[in-house]
Amino acid sequence: LVAVLLMILAVTLQGCGASGNGLLAYVDAAAGYEFRYPTGWVEVPVSVAAEVVFHDIINETENVSVVISDVPEGKSLEALGSPTEVGYKLSKSFNTLTAEDAQVELVNAQRIDTPDSKTYYILEYVASLPSGVRHNLASAIVRRGKLYTFNASTQEDRWEKMKDLMKQSVASFKVA
Repeated sequence: LVAVLLMILAVTLQGCGASGNGLLAYVDAAAGYEFRYPTGWVEVPVSVAAEVVFHDIINETENVSVVISDVPEGKSLEALGSPTEVGYKLSKSFNTLTAEDAQVELVNAQRIDTPDSKTYYILEYVASLPSGVRHNLASAIVRRGKLYTFNASTQEDRWEKMKDLMKQSVASFKVA
């Protein structure tokens, strides 16, 4: 009986969404995506542009978000361009989305093909804003006529401390 109770407790604790690496699970079944975000972060009201936003309760400028936008009918991610081309286009859209004068530099772009035949582009940016320099990682995929973009962002001076969690969070982004 004690062994059964311990197994039930273990399964219940695992089902709470925490993983051993300091990340919690978020699933939006209706929109068809999921990701993991750092423990201690909270969901916050979203702007018009984002579907969901989580940020650190202490360092509120650290955040993850999902943006879903339309793509021309029948277009795949590859048809939109290479990882570098799509990354460059997205960097230009970041400039128009911010109220601040931003200079966004694409520092890395790569293609990831999953075993279930989905293609993601992983993009890394450094954005110079009047309020400071930020480091961003993004994952982009086209599914069902939509471009899903998951973005993780922190201040540049916290990048070294946060980069592993940010990379794990971005890598966890999956779209059905």
